[in-house]
Amino acid sequence: MPISSDGASTHSVPKGAVSPDAAVPTGTVRVWDPAIRILHWTIAASSAIAWLSAEEIMPVHEAAGFVILVAVGVRSLWGLVGTPHARFAEFVPGPRGLLSYMGALVKGRAGRYVGHNPAGGAMIVALLASLLLTVATGIVLDTGGGVLGEDAMEDIHGAAATVTLILVALHIGGVVLSSRLHRENLVRAMVTGRKRA
Repeated sequence: MPISSDGASTHSVPKGAVSPDAAVPTGTVRVWDPAIRILHWTIAASSAIAWLSAEEIMPVHEAAGFVILVAVGVRSLWGLVGTPHARFAEFVPGPRGLLSYMGALVKGRAGRYVGHNPAGGAMIVALLASLLLTVATGIVLDTGGGVLGEDAMEDIHGAAATVTLILVALHIGGVVLSSRLHRENLVRAMVTGRKRA
């Protein structure tokens, strides 16, 4: 492990990350623009409504699915043309970057990112894809099941919804873990748009 001139250990920190040993700055910066925050909470609320209304109140379930479809579409577009921290190019990791981050996270040495960390970036892509598959299969199911038939499409739709729920649970767990590791409230940051500098 490299040692600095004052005898403290140094760590290789990826671009965009802050070393876990870094001093805690006192100021905050705006990270999440209003569009990101509104889309995040719209997708979260609509997903909960869709899950709770499944097979019970179909008009509400279908309306929630439509809101999710629109929100995922807008979020995907904003990932291409939005503010810097919203863009996929800024936070979607390659396999090596993701594995490196996960290894450091397991050891409690993951660097802090002002925007999304590599695990969070990968999770966003996985959640958007899973939500899109869930909604798409729901639409096909609503029109009779397509070439696969209603029973098969219902199974696929249910499996996609279950995968989405598992990803949501992992996402929440990651937010809690990262919040504790770096001593900052990431849920509040997604409400206010601000994080520590």
